[in-house]
Amino acid sequence: MAGPGLSSQAAAERLEQYGPNCLPKPARLSLIRLFILQFKSAFIYVLLAAFIACLLLGQILNAIFIFAVLMLNAIIGTVQEYSAQQAADALSKLVPSQTKVIRDGHPKMVDSLSLVPGDYILLTNGDRIGADIKIEKHNQFKVDESALTGESVAVNKTDLAFAGTLVTHGRAEGEVIATGARTQIGQIADLVRQGGSAKPPLMQRIERFTLIIAIATLIIIALIFGLTLLRGADLSQVFLLGVALAVSAIPEGLPAAITVALAIGMKRMSQANVIVRKLVAVESLGSCTYIASDKTGTLTVNEMTISQISLLTGERYHVAGTGLTPTGLVHKHGHGVPVSTARDPELYRLALTGVLANEAHLSFEAEQNHADQMHADGDGVDLAFLALGYKLNLEMDKAKQPPQEQLFAYESENQFSASINLIEGRSVISVKGAVEKLLTMCQLDAQQTQAVLDETHWLARHGYRVLALASGEVCDPHHPLAGLDFLGLVAMSDPLREDAIEAVALCQQAQIKVAMITGDHPVTALALARQLKLANDQDGVITGEQLTQAQQQSLAEFDHLIASHRVFARVQPRQKMEITESLIRQGEFVAMTGDGVNDAPALKHAHVGIAMGLKGTDVARESADLVLTDDRFSSIVKGIIEGRIVYNNIRKVIYLLISTGAAELLLFILSVLFAQPIPLFPLQILWLNLVTNGVQDVALAFEPGEGHEIDQPPRRPSEPIFDRLMLERLIVSALWMGIVAFGLFSLVLAMGSSENDARNLTLMLMVLFENVHALNSRSERNSLLRMPVLSNPLLLFGIILAQGIHIGASYTPGLSQALGISPIGLGQWLMLLSAASTLLFIDEYHKRLWRQQHKPKVRQATADRQLE
Repeated sequence: MAGPGLSSQAAAERLEQYGPNCLPKPARLSLIRLFILQFKSAFIYVLLAAFIACLLLGQILNAIFIFAVLMLNAIIGTVQEYSAQQAADALSKLVPSQTKVIRDGHPKMVDSLSLVPGDYILLTNGDRIGADIKIEKHNQFKVDESALTGESVAVNKTDLAFAGTLVTHGRAEGEVIATGARTQIGQIADLVRQGGSAKPPLMQRIERFTLIIAIATLIIIALIFGLTLLRGADLSQVFLLGVALAVSAIPEGLPAAITVALAIGMKRMSQANVIVRKLVAVESLGSCTYIASDKTGTLTVNEMTISQISLLTGERYHVAGTGLTPTGLVHKHGHGVPVSTARDPELYRLALTGVLANEAHLSFEAEQNHADQMHADGDGVDLAFLALGYKLNLEMDKAKQPPQEQLFAYESENQFSASINLIEGRSVISVKGAVEKLLTMCQLDAQQTQAVLDETHWLARHGYRVLALASGEVCDPHHPLAGLDFLGLVAMSDPLREDAIEAVALCQQAQIKVAMITGDHPVTALALARQLKLANDQDGVITGEQLTQAQQQSLAEFDHLIASHRVFARVQPRQKMEITESLIRQGEFVAMTGDGVNDAPALKHAHVGIAMGLKGTDVARESADLVLTDDRFSSIVKGIIEGRIVYNNIRKVIYLLISTGAAELLLFILSVLFAQPIPLFPLQILWLNLVTNGVQDVALAFEPGEGHEIDQPPRRPSEPIFDRLMLERLIVSALWMGIVAFGLFSLVLAMGSSENDARNLTLMLMVLFENVHALNSRSERNSLLRMPVLSNPLLLFGIILAQGIHIGASYTPGLSQALGISPIGLGQWLMLLSAASTLLFIDEYHKRLWRQQHKPKVRQATADRQLE
């Protein structure tokens, strides 16, 4: 009879039939493809239309200027997104590189990509399973399936084991039954490819904004066209006026400035350990109103940790530190002084018992940078006891520990593990396992037994997994598990990350709703939710079964259940996606975080998906917009702050460009109404919008945060870019600049100067206005006098550079003739500078009025939110 496994020839034939053992990868975008995608934007379409119009009208210089800004924007966006794509590719992959199989009747290591159905796999402790297998033989076989299910506790496997899961205990052999897209991971990944991602908030707002600008521009141009034609103006002059109006209305520098602002935010986020895979996701995170977070590996460390110890004597000990780190003090409850095993012999005996009845390996090696490199191998429970041993300074070198005479490996049906060691010439057995099981092995009276059970129930209600420990001298080798000394209880948990509580509190301070979605038990979820202040009692936790029941009743009932709760337990992968979709239906901007394959569909369908980079699966990372390289939930808060800074800076840029554009438009409207010549030619307006103003708007994108971003409420989903404050400021500044510029133009003409001289002075005044206005744009509410002068040195440099470029152009042969400009005298300089400076006082006065009118309302709104 043939043995298990395939021949090399049969494996090669099946590899040809089934294909490589890997999930379908989304095609990597080439530089050319990324470059082309940069033109997929509403504003870019408007610029392209202006570019074509200039070519048709023979305005070659105008067309060149517009083409230059299109290329600049595309190049910046391409470089940034390609860099993000390369960074994401550098993250570790989920599928292991090598797997041991039986080929040609012999064990052999093969590339996991070459696994095929029918292969016979040999698995041992520490292996990551490369395909779905049917288990044929097993010995104390346990697997960590948290990447699939979200549960952090390893489970016994006797029938099936799935690709991507990790062997934590024992050995097994089995036949491959599915590879690649046909595995359980592949089926979940298929959900990711169904449908598309939600449109980023910034793109929604920009599209609405572009539509409004386009409609308003067309209406104004049509009216002025009609007015000028009725007056009998020359048709060529009417077209020239139309081009000038269109150029003044379109903020040509905005796409490049937005791209630069996003790129700066992307760089700042990378410094906060956040890799941005999609550029617009920088602002999307700042716009989110709801964070739906996975528990295991995101809010928790995904490592079992001993948190409390209760001795039979009644003494309780608190164990500090999370995960497997060897640092963390152990002290008695009510005492801040660390314990000593010399002074606490019962604690020492309990800890030594947990270290001896152990099959795991945990060690730390000092690296050159003085950081400890951890090597961990084995079951999470065993590793937790080894970490406790390090914290209590026990001897952890296996070679120096008491010699082991016999091992009783953990099996689910036995509910304990044990080890017999030779200690000071005596055979001593160390046992750890289920409380009820160990009570039968120990000598306790009724009162002691009840005390142990009461303590066990108390710890369990607080979400801990409770184990008991016992030890004793082996008097009867045939019955070593009898007459033992009960040592105490150990409370274990997959603890919250140290920064998670503060990070969630900061999100709530920012008025962002936070929900925990997990596949874990409701009791465990509730215990963590209490610490995070997401729920107070069991009614605050909704299970996957309750979600299914609500969904069967009606979509409205399902949405109501989602909206009224913040903790969801025993949730299936598809339900995570459905929760995300429900929140989006209810008008939330949703950020979904996660690290497992089970999180990938929800990550893909959220407005912004955030994956864990260190322990996250490849499928999760591929589905996300952002990747946390440190897996810390607090990095999300830093990202939110950076996202809000980016959006605020984009608003500042838009305000600067639109208000100066509106002033130019008003200048033309007044000129037409008062039958004046064209105040500025199209090329002069392009010079203003792209060159002199283009320097400051890019510099504004580097503006640092004003310090109150975390206290701002999230923007409403329906909130336009132009809110009441921006509209007020825009109207005031545009009216002032437009009227003053028109007054200057008319005055110079009335004094007998030529049209060219009038345009030259008007253009210089507009350049000065832009420079003063760039300073006004640094803050929407705060006085310029209260802002650090050098907090954005690039803006000061940009203002000087913009002014220098224009002055230099007036002295440059060829360029000065093309622009129709020339040097001006000292008296004219003083007049223009005085006129431009008035804008600073106008804007400061408006800010002061707004603060006085709205400060009480802001305080009341804040108080109302606190009461809620």
